Amino acid sequence: MNTFTLLDTIALALAAIHFGTPLIYYHYIKNRYLNKPWDIKINSDYKPMITIIVPTYNEAKLIEKKLDNIYEQNYPRNRLEIIVVDSASTDGTPKLVKKWAEKHPDINLNLVVEDERRGKAYALNLALKYATGKIVVVTDADSLWPDRETLRKAVKWFSDSSIGAVSCLKKPVGSEVRGVEKSYRRYYNVLRVAESKAFATPIFHGELAVFRRNLLEKLGGFPKDIGADDSYTATRIALMGYRAIVPEDLWAEELVPSKSYFWWRIRRAQHLIQSFMKVIMLKAKPSKEFKIVFGIEAFLHLLNPWFLFIALFLLNMSLLVMNSLTAILLISLGLMLLSIEQYRTWITTQLILMVASVRNMLSKELAWSKVQK
Repeated sequence: MNTFTLLDTIALALAAIHFGTPLIYYHYIKNRYLNKPWDIKINSDYKPMITIIVPTYNEAKLIEKKLDNIYEQNYPRNRLEIIVVDSASTDGTPKLVKKWAEKHPDINLNLVVEDERRGKAYALNLALKYATGKIVVVTDADSLWPDRETLRKAVKWFSDSSIGAVSCLKKPVGSEVRGVEKSYRRYYNVLRVAESKAFATPIFHGELAVFRRNLLEKLGGFPKDIGADDSYTATRIALMGYRAIVPEDLWAEELVPSKSYFWWRIRRAQHLIQSFMKVIMLKAKPSKEFKIVFGIEAFLHLLNPWFLFIALFLLNMSLLVMNSLTAILLISLGLMLLSIEQYRTWITTQLILMVASVRNMLSKELAWSKVQK
């Protein structure tokens, strides 16, 4: 039996890069920036006209609760408008929106109905044609803001001219929330805040994504050829020299699907991968502050998962062909570590990213099938 082979050496090197890069980056960005002051001048009394866009497709079970959630926000009604843009729902969503609007005449709600479903970005761009707000808020129908001050907290950042986009942290809710999802979000949220304090984060969330309307117009609206309209738009704004941030006190509750959880995660990963790829194709030169953040996040989403796959493949080859003792020990160690939640969360995420990369070659999933929530 061989104790150590060349394949083992290469596999160990790849595994070291795979696990070492995110660990080093996480501790670097957290220790250097997480507790750093924002260095942003905020006027808490800043209350511009805002437009809230809610894209819908078969959201009959959720839309009234979503509109109630917006209605409960502590923001001047005369400085706020809601645009619900429905993408050819077949479950009566538009009728429910009209019914809700009739019961709440003190708030300006505009319902725009598409004749066919073409994807979220098409719906958002259609809604932008009707928007009058200086600030545009995009929010998914299957999410809620637990704090009545969410809008005020989000909009106040735009009193500083350096801010171009703002998003939120996410808390998964629902009967089917898994430990993997909770564990994943804990580390994920730390990164979003720390990256924001460094300069900007390239990852935004559809539960609450807030933009300056004039910047959206400069970009020509949201991208119609990829799914991550929020993250891509925020990254483009950061590349324009504005900050795209996720503050630590902005939260949204995201309803986790009761069925098809992993396919839901895979679709979201597909869209994020599309965003990174599209930005890279622009060959833009990020600012010094944003270059490290974007570069590492792009590497972690596009390449790093495959280092683990190749390392595991080489270890199996070393075991089968050369009967390597080292390969046996390393594979056994990897299997035993799956009992640890953090490790299991990481491996699950890498599997999702790899499957998402492959699926992107077949379909971009721009208009996906609804999942039960």
